[in-house]
Amino acid sequence: MIAEIPHYQDSALLMPREKAAIRYAEVLAGDHRQASQELFNELREYFTEPEIIDLGWRIVTFVGYGRFIHTLGLEIGKTCPLA
Repeated sequence: MIAEIPHYQDSALLMPREKAAIRYAEVLAGDHRQASQELFNELREYFTEPEIIDLGWRIVTFVGYGRFIHTLGLEIGKTCPLA
């Protein structure tokens, strides 16, 4: 299923709920200004409001972590060279 993520919109393996969550992650990780009413309407088809908020927090936490690690020039799983 992980191999399906790059072309999730056309995937026959992923459920509509999963596709909506991936789209949400794609928007938050990319140009977050693309977060439209259409996106939230789609999310509400599969998730409650608290679930949408929780999913968003999880997404931005991992996106932020990844950006921070990249900015420091670190690799995930390696020891931090900073003292």
